[in-house]
Amino acid sequence: MTASPRAALPLWLALLVAAAAGPVLDAGFPDRDWWPLTFVGIGMVLLAVRGRRAGSAFLVAFVAGESFYLFHVAWTSLYLGPEPWVALSTLEALFYGLGGMLIALAYRWVPRAWPTQLGRLGLMPVIVAGLWTLREWVAGNWPYGGFSWGRVAESQSQSPFAALVAWVGISGLSFIMVWLVALIVELCFAIDLARFWRAGIAVAAVAVVLVVPAWPAPTHGTIRVAAVQGNGPAGYFDNAAPDAVLNSQIAETLKIQDENVDVVVWPEGAAQPDPTRDSDSAAILNALSRTMGAPFVVGTITYRNGEYFNTSLLWKEGQGAVDYYDKAHPVPFGEYVPDRSFWRQFAPSLIDLIGRDYTPGTRDNVFDVDGVKAGISICFDIVDDQLLTNMMRGGAQVIFAQTNNADFGETDENQQQLAIARLRAIEAGRSLVNISTVGSSQIIDPSGRTIASIPPFKPGHMVTDVPLGTTTTPASIDSRGVELLVSGLGLFGLIIAFGARKSPLPGVGRRV
Repeated sequence: MTASPRAALPLWLALLVAAAAGPVLDAGFPDRDWWPLTFVGIGMVLLAVRGRRAGSAFLVAFVAGESFYLFHVAWTSLYLGPEPWVALSTLEALFYGLGGMLIALAYRWVPRAWPTQLGRLGLMPVIVAGLWTLREWVAGNWPYGGFSWGRVAESQSQSPFAALVAWVGISGLSFIMVWLVALIVELCFAIDLARFWRAGIAVAAVAVVLVVPAWPAPTHGTIRVAAVQGNGPAGYFDNAAPDAVLNSQIAETLKIQDENVDVVVWPEGAAQPDPTRDSDSAAILNALSRTMGAPFVVGTITYRNGEYFNTSLLWKEGQGAVDYYDKAHPVPFGEYVPDRSFWRQFAPSLIDLIGRDYTPGTRDNVFDVDGVKAGISICFDIVDDQLLTNMMRGGAQVIFAQTNNADFGETDENQQQLAIARLRAIEAGRSLVNISTVGSSQIIDPSGRTIASIPPFKPGHMVTDVPLGTTTTPASIDSRGVELLVSGLGLFGLIIAFGARKSPLPGVGRRV
């Protein structure tokens, strides 16, 4: 019988390794983008929890999560101070702790249930990877819609592994990454297997993953897009005039008024006051649309039936807003305060900064732009797997990702969001126009290559022919289904291992 593995590290050292894993994991993400370090960080976390009891595994993984998120989302403290930064990091660290506890249980139960090399090297890495992905799924959906930032796959937008998202989606790539690392960890401890075979299995596993061909992502035809970054005072604390951002967008758009384009795309919240209710804003959009002979896709804030919405409008001269999409994934504690009366008692000054609550939208996220179907994503929408699937089901041939990053200054947030947008382009097999009020704005083709860009924090524009996608990738058929499948593998495997486990060998010591 195979005994459960003993803890490889004493608790004090495991805690140090876990704390060090945070900055190592973060360095794999933009702006450093040292993507191989993500694999190192995963390995450090697994090594620290392997062989531990559930309680100490929770503590070790909690420390790893706290350390990671304190680095990864430090941009949340730029204007609001340490309270939201520490609170968000601690919430995500609690999920890390719970995930680490489940992984530790897998390390204990799987060798007892399947005491063979196949169990250790075949099943264990799959279950561990599934449980890691399960933790990412839960954190990305709960509470209040979750926070999907920091999934390990989001570090791979510039790596050879990026092409895999077209086949398995972002959650599927997280699963594969953790599976590879978990397999290598197990191989390191498989001392009953010859060193030659251990090395060969590790190399073969990496090779099998990397030889998967990139999805061909065929295109047919183009749409000529003008995307405008006005670099106006769009931050929450800029205290600018209501039309300041609009005026900056107008000034930059007038520089390209003689261009022959099919559509003009402005960022999130750029057309304010709301042109559906403000006659001056409407007249300006009408004049610009008439001058350029093209419809505009613009972001604004709308108010309907007593509710506020973060809205994207499809505006045509003489017709006004012919279609609109309301942001489906407003940011909790950023764009609205859930259970406001409860949370206000803990930090009234911070909660009161959010003066209006945006309502999640329910409309489809695809516009028909003179015969071209454009998927619409507003800022945080880009992290929601289901919204990408909805676009593809709606026939989107190109994606317009409108955002406003002004509140995060020159922090890593801008580059982290752009990396997610790049993965979405690959995942969907669609060109993606990422247009921000201040940057980072780029047009990305279906392979993830940048075909146009605007320097951040400068006014600018991109005018280019954007290829239109023609086929649906395997991942975007049902990206949420992939996420549930790989998460379910881990949970189901753990449950089966619990039921099939046998008593440990006599003499197996306690772990802490």
